Amino acid sequence: MMGIMIHVRRPLPASKLRLLVWDLDGTLVDSMEDLATSVNVIRKGLGRNPLPQAVVRGYVGGGARNLLRRALEGVETDLDQALARFLEVYSEHLLDRTRAYPGIPGLLETLEGRGFTMAVLTNKPLAHSEAILEGLGLTRCFRCLRGGDSYPTRKPDPAGLLALLAEMGTVPEEAMMIGDSDNDTLTARRAGLWSLGVTYGYAPESFAVAEPDVRVDEVEEIGQALGL
Repeated sequence: MMGIMIHVRRPLPASKLRLLVWDLDGTLVDSMEDLATSVNVIRKGLGRNPLPQAVVRGYVGGGARNLLRRALEGVETDLDQALARFLEVYSEHLLDRTRAYPGIPGLLETLEGRGFTMAVLTNKPLAHSEAILEGLGLTRCFRCLRGGDSYPTRKPDPAGLLALLAEMGTVPEEAMMIGDSDNDTLTARRAGLWSLGVTYGYAPESFAVAEPDVRVDEVEEIGQALGL
């Protein structure tokens, strides 16, 4: 195993952090195979060749509509109808191959035991997010779960994150957003939260656009960065 490699732009005040807000896809769970399979069911139905997972990976993060819009670029179809079909297909397959990243369940238990309150804010539809966390036995770790259809706007707009903080009774200075892309970093920055970026997820290259306060390469380094 490689040694701990934590990249610090701005040191975290770990002793003052009360709330950890997690992204879902690419951060807590690896859902790429099920997402790509569902996207390609839609493409096949429209007479198009399947997309490689690596291509679909680059489309994830902006919500289901954005994912499908990019996956069907150049294809003549009604996007609303295609999206409805995609959501139906994905609902049937979202736990076929999706798994928590190794080390995540144990880390969540440790963080909970250390007194951290945790929530999830994702651009994935809420119903899909709930089903995944429930199916993987992770629901109990989170006080609050909000999806891409929970608020009028999605990440990187900070409005949803600020609304979540208000629901949780936490101020931005005592909260941190953990995610795998600049979407999460920008959301945290605009809302006044601390940010931690993970490079094992889907868009590590996007941190060149918005560098998080702390960047880690492995799940175990998240705990290290938080002083565990």
